[in-house]
Amino acid sequence: MAREPIPAASPSVFLAGPSPDKSAPVPSWRPEALRVLKEQWTGYRPLTVLSPESRHGERADRYETQVDWETAARASATAILFWIPGDLRALPGMTTNVEFGLDVSTGRAVLGCPPDCPNPERNRYLIYVARRYGVPVCTTLTDTVAAALALVPAEDNPVADRGPFEGPSRVPPSCDAQHPSRT
Repeated sequence: MAREPIPAASPSVFLAGPSPDKSAPVPSWRPEALRVLKEQWTGYRPLTVLSPESRHGERADRYETQVDWETAARASATAILFWIPGDLRALPGMTTNVEFGLDVSTGRAVLGCPPDCPNPERNRYLIYVARRYGVPVCTTLTDTVAAALALVPAEDNPVADRGPFEGPSRVPPSCDAQHPSRT
């Protein structure tokens, strides 16, 4: 959880995406992501889930403290799961767009964008950029979690070694993992 110590040398997933704001309270998508991660994780070691939301909804004492923690957590994560609900009114995610731009070329990013979101046009550019960099693009949170877990090395995750999915990319069939050279 936000601003808690980041474990070293542990398989981990950072949950990147818009966070609810106290000024426009909406449910967070992260509890469902945690549930699906627990359900799908079959690794030999515990999976660390890094979330920018604090355990008890407490805000950082300084903006820089939060940004620095999130930057360090994304840098240390084995996989970075971006879930973009595409609701400009409730979860605008402007910071998320910048973070995706910083992380898209790391080889550790996965993008999830539901096609039935309130503002699907908002995700068009992110999806285009993801495809240019070979980042898996999924349409459900369940498949986005599966694609993120497929990035965890086989020594930590036996599913990544033999895969639950067909093909070399080891991502769910419903995810688009096109690379520019394959389009």
